[in-house]
Amino acid sequence: MNNKLFFLDQHGCAKNQVDGELIIGHLAEDGWVRTDEPEKASLIIVNSCGFIESAKTESINSVIQARAQYPNAKILLAGCLAERYHKEFADSFTEVDGILGNGDISLVRKAVKELEQGKRPDINSPQNGVCAGERPEFLSFAGSAFVKITEGCNNRCSFCAIPLIRGNLRSRSINEIVAEIRTLLLRGIFEINLIGQDLASYGKDFESGDNAGESQLVKLLNEISELKGNFWLRLLYIHPDNFPRGLTGAIKKDSRILPYFDIPFQSGDNDIILRMNRHGNAEAYKTLVAEIRKELPQAVLRTTFLTGFPGEDEAKFENTLAFLKAIEPDWSGCFAYSPEEGTPAEKFKEKRAPQRTAKKRCEKLTEIQQAITEQRLARHCGEKCDVLIEEIVPFKEGEETGFVIGRAWFQAPEVDGAAVISYDVTNPKQVAQISVGVRIPVMISSVRGVDIEGFML
Repeated sequence: MNNKLFFLDQHGCAKNQVDGELIIGHLAEDGWVRTDEPEKASLIIVNSCGFIESAKTESINSVIQARAQYPNAKILLAGCLAERYHKEFADSFTEVDGILGNGDISLVRKAVKELEQGKRPDINSPQNGVCAGERPEFLSFAGSAFVKITEGCNNRCSFCAIPLIRGNLRSRSINEIVAEIRTLLLRGIFEINLIGQDLASYGKDFESGDNAGESQLVKLLNEISELKGNFWLRLLYIHPDNFPRGLTGAIKKDSRILPYFDIPFQSGDNDIILRMNRHGNAEAYKTLVAEIRKELPQAVLRTTFLTGFPGEDEAKFENTLAFLKAIEPDWSGCFAYSPEEGTPAEKFKEKRAPQRTAKKRCEKLTEIQQAITEQRLARHCGEKCDVLIEEIVPFKEGEETGFVIGRAWFQAPEVDGAAVISYDVTNPKQVAQISVGVRIPVMISSVRGVDIEGFML
């Protein structure tokens, strides 16, 4: 029996997922093997989220549950929660056997060795550079991978705890990023999703007088465009105040760079936008959306809203509703504000809407967004496109129609709807193409809620 089995309990965003994949890679160097069965693991790593209250509670509950269910396993708390509350947890969080911050993911090897020696590791390192390295396993669906190009953030939105957790902006070099993408393509990855707290800020930490003002993100995309082969490249999270004006041009030049824009506006009320320590306004943001769509008529827009922010009354919320209706994003998410200790907004004296009111406002935005999404998706009916298969639905013997679930280019992993595609199980040519992580040609025929339906060509 292998006593070096570990279970990774993964929480949080795509950036934390990359950290989890790095943890797997580092432990593999010491002979550890990841298992999907926690009852078989001698080590459980909770790679936690510490961004908002609900995520923190979920991560803490996961630790408590693991301790109750698997009393003989060693439990290591890693991730953003461990980084953010390192000092508080050092003595008080007795359910865990060790704590590892996320400043240097490679130190997981040291932490686990100390656990094996009967020690209680308590490792916290400075936030320097961007953690990278071998990722023998991906925690996303086959054929898709996230590539982190920055760490930390300098935007200092008043509600956001990211700078407290991840520190100031740090960018990887263009050469390092391109080399990683080249390796991923050789491994059969088709979809590359670039991630960071704000991709538009990429490279601002190493700009010099010679290239100041020139978008390093656009330079990066131009270098990626030199790579051979067929792939999707998607950009996830661009702060609206930093949007690089040359970005649409770079996307126009290379069809492999998807015209998918993830721009979290957070509010449509000018006063709230200002109090969030953002420098734009609703009209400027509407203009930005219009310019993107003018340059790229096929552009897809995803955004995020935060309701219940200090000072948001019904009138200000109505401004956000009007803003949502005006920009008509293809997708949007919504979160109810929770005060995060250490952030400027925590000390704002303006009245904050009750949590119940904030959640109702979220529900209203979500309801309107669903109708907009259905209308935007309807544009694709009758189109031919590729779908990246994520799941094959089992079928019974004698059935002539099979189904797969995947995503088209306008659907980002994990956050957008799915594509439900039928194929002819009596057609050997079609059946031969059905495999997870593979693209298949389809015709989009209908919309069902936030999902699309179609058939294989």
